[in-house]
Amino acid sequence: MDAVLGKSEKVDANNLRPLRVLLVAGPKDHGPAEHDYPQWQKDWTPLMKKLPKVQVSTAFGAPTDQQWDGADLAVFYCWGPQFWNDASCKQLDAFLARGGGVVLLHSATIAEKPEPFAERVGICYRPMIKFRHGPVDLNVPAAAADHPVMRGFPVVPQVDESYWPHVEAGKVTVLATTPEEGSERPMAWAAQRGKGRVFGTLLGHYTWTFDDPLARVLILRGMAWAAGEPTGRFEALATDGADLK
Repeated sequence: MDAVLGKSEKVDANNLRPLRVLLVAGPKDHGPAEHDYPQWQKDWTPLMKKLPKVQVSTAFGAPTDQQWDGADLAVFYCWGPQFWNDASCKQLDAFLARGGGVVLLHSATIAEKPEPFAERVGICYRPMIKFRHGPVDLNVPAAAADHPVMRGFPVVPQVDESYWPHVEAGKVTVLATTPEEGSERPMAWAAQRGKGRVFGTLLGHYTWTFDDPLARVLILRGMAWAAGEPTGRFEALATDGADLK
């Protein structure tokens, strides 16, 4: 953790931009400790509120126009096919056009119409895909080693879930991969869309992933990068409540 955090983009604590963060969740759809979107929202709302000059709001189900309009950063942890339709993609387009940041966690990366969704977010997945639960080592491609989200990261060992194959469109930076069926498959990525930014990661199948400090750093950095902030902006939360022994 020290090695990773030592490479973070520094933040001027006396000159912070106010940020409005929207945390979006949906109904739980798996067994115990899996896909617990409501618990994540319940845990991360007070967690994010600990940060200076950060205002947190929540949506359960598809955000309204007013909720999109009231956010600078929208973080989705939900079953994507319930969310990403023509109407929500139109809202997403408007949000990115004005410079909003979007973060997609785990199954929020799945869409019924993956090709047009990939145009918006860089990488996404079909509802019927291959997957594997278990040890997942996130490897950092050499080309991504100096990306603000990945600086200082070694191989990141996790116990989570991988998906493949992916659908990719437009310019996208693959930040982390894991080997599946003889190929390195994306596990985290970043994309710029006009004034807006998108960060996605497949991490998040299990509840424990959100309590793992290295996974938290990756997600929190991705959130800050998507919001157009130095990646150290949210990192104080990476070890909040974590047992590092």
